[in-house]
Amino acid sequence: MSDVPRVIEIERLAYPSTWPPSAYRKELQDNRWAHYIVLRDKHILEEQSVVSAEPEKLRKARPFPLSLLPSRPAVTSPSPSLASILGFAGLWLMVDEAHITTIAMHPNARGQGLGEFLLVSLIDISYNIGAKWVTLEVRVSNHTAQNLYRKYGFREAGVRHRYYSDNQEDALIMWTDEINSTSYKQKFLELKAALLQKLETK
Repeated sequence: MSDVPRVIEIERLAYPSTWPPSAYRKELQDNRWAHYIVLRDKHILEEQSVVSAEPEKLRKARPFPLSLLPSRPAVTSPSPSLASILGFAGLWLMVDEAHITTIAMHPNARGQGLGEFLLVSLIDISYNIGAKWVTLEVRVSNHTAQNLYRKYGFREAGVRHRYYSDNQEDALIMWTDEINSTSYKQKFLELKAALLQKLETK
């Protein structure tokens, strides 16, 4: 719940129309089929949590600089600074379909493969919760996002006319093939491995 203010801030920077804060609170508290994650910059977290540690030791460790954490922090854990959150994403499980509800990155963190990292993480969650397919809506004008989704096996399956309330733009409905099929899973694992290697070398 403590992440919601930063999530709302990023959403307002990323999209022309946004959910009210109450919607996210309801999702986290009341929707048992909702799964939300935030992407944090671990370097920012370390800078805040290490007050008297040896900086040389931290620099030598060179940890993987990103961390996906459930957006439900333990009550006893101190809440990290909201500034460490770079993006967020979520989905609903609807019977055996994982419906991606949102993916958003802070504008300063775009173009680094982090949005793709969030998508990969949602597909991983889809496997873990027993989904057979993954689906989403995307603006017809958002070709960058459409290309990313096609890379991960999403295909157009229809159109929702005037879906977006801010400008009445249509949305493409996109679906994956059955994610547990051998062909899809093999391709997904190859793409995931390549992405993680790319991010680790940054």
